[in-house]
Amino acid sequence: MSKYGMLDNVLNDILKAVTPLQEDWAVRFGIVNDLRLVAESVESLRGATVEPFGSFVSNLFTRWGDLDISIELSNGSHISSVGKKHKQTLLGDLLKALRAKGGWNNLQFIINARVPILKLKRYPPGISCDISINNLQGQMKSKILLWINKIDGRFHDMVLLVKEWAKAHKINNPKTGTFNSYSLSLLVIFHFQTCVPAILPPLKDIYPGNMVDDLIGVRADVEDLIAETCDTNINRYISDKSRLKNKKSLAELFVEFLRKFAQMDSWASKMGISPHTGQWEQIKDNTRWLPKTYAIFVEDPFEQPQNTARSVSSGHLPKIAKAFLETYSILISKSQTPNSLLIYLAPPHVTRYITKPAIPNYGGGYLHPPQPQVPRLVPAIPNYGGGYLHPPQPQVPRLVRPQPPPQRHPQQLPQHRIQNGSEGSSSNGSISGGSKGSSSNSSMSRALAMQAQKRQQIWRPRIIQ
Repeated sequence: MSKYGMLDNVLNDILKAVTPLQEDWAVRFGIVNDLRLVAESVESLRGATVEPFGSFVSNLFTRWGDLDISIELSNGSHISSVGKKHKQTLLGDLLKALRAKGGWNNLQFIINARVPILKLKRYPPGISCDISINNLQGQMKSKILLWINKIDGRFHDMVLLVKEWAKAHKINNPKTGTFNSYSLSLLVIFHFQTCVPAILPPLKDIYPGNMVDDLIGVRADVEDLIAETCDTNINRYISDKSRLKNKKSLAELFVEFLRKFAQMDSWASKMGISPHTGQWEQIKDNTRWLPKTYAIFVEDPFEQPQNTARSVSSGHLPKIAKAFLETYSILISKSQTPNSLLIYLAPPHVTRYITKPAIPNYGGGYLHPPQPQVPRLVPAIPNYGGGYLHPPQPQVPRLVRPQPPPQRHPQQLPQHRIQNGSEGSSSNGSISGGSKGSSSNSSMSRALAMQAQKRQQIWRPRIIQ
């Protein structure tokens, strides 16, 4: 049993709350299909494909997570290259079509960003979408993160937990000078590379090259080569029987994660994080990172030497470090309750979802129902062959309707007083006969009433697993 038993329980509660359900997958697939219909109506986008990427493809998104979309332009079988100006024009054409179609809200065109983006929301259910042009790089990064899940399932859980914790402390928003979700995922990878024993290898051992440099030529061939390389190396790492296994709980790994980065404001100007090599690196000795300077450096292992944490400002770095340190101090404290831990680990909407009050039941008390087990819709996910895998759908529990009880002729039903919707039953469950009558008649009425009440109960389906 982990020494962080209470923390383990709270983290599991958060995971249950944020893990997508069937309808969350379905809603996002619906949005992708709707965008495809709009894109097909735009003359300048004829032949283009609308493809999701980001946390949705890597299966690192939560129920309330955003959706990233790439519109891939047609260039035969080859990977196309489009300039920034052309991307701006195409997104402008799409914006006009979306406004004409209707049903899309909060439309924003981030035209001068490093990668031009069209932002919007779809109501219901209020899912935010970021649309870019020809973001094959983002798609391939997302697929590799998905494949890394195969090594150890704790990676998926830790990423979800870290992102929710970062949102709770308002340090998961590049617009405000803090981390984006991709850089947080890379911090988790780096933590799993540098913990003892290591859980993940250096990413150069999964894909040795600089992946974005290899996105040239026939798209299917390039994707197949990257997928086969990653598949071979991941399977080799998994099958290495000499490798020491890390058996720490999520709670232990989470506490160590906070401790590892708790003083980042003191070392960030000197040390950089390289998930590609799986090591801390001296910034002054890394010629790839110079001469640019940043508040903190988290190198993109698939697009070196890009800094995924370039949005973090020096003014907000102390705030970020404080969030790490304060949470670490709280988690190792022995005077905590599940609710007090939850406040530090999850944003308000998740906390409210977990701690929603019990609902009154018809028996006069309070009902605390378990969370419903909704079958998860398995999406079409990129497989190692570069295409898309359509695994069989989960077996949904089958409802079997029992045989209804035989119906009696109306004249056979006992003619006694009916109270509160059931024959002879008072509001507190006692049996009432007529207003007058002997005790023997009362007993007979009571027995008949109980039989009639059983006959008139509504049937409920029985679940066969």
